[in-house]
Amino acid sequence: MHRFLVVIEKANGNYSAYSPDLPGCVATGKTRAQAAKNMHQAIEMHVKGMREDSTPIPKSHAIAEYVAVL
Repeated sequence: MHRFLVVIEKANGNYSAYSPDLPGCVATGKTRAQAAKNMHQAIEMHVKGMREDSTPIPKSHAIAEYVAVL
């Protein structure tokens, strides 16, 4: 099993998602939940294509953290 960080951002009228560890793998959705679902499907397809092409699947190196500033 592979795990990848997914970043979801509010855009103009929708949401966009990407994974820093999978360049070019992106998705959008009208809602945050839809963008997350679409990104999950996009990652599955991306990884499947990498396997079919015998391309190594990258290990996740990205991390996320919130920073509080006063």
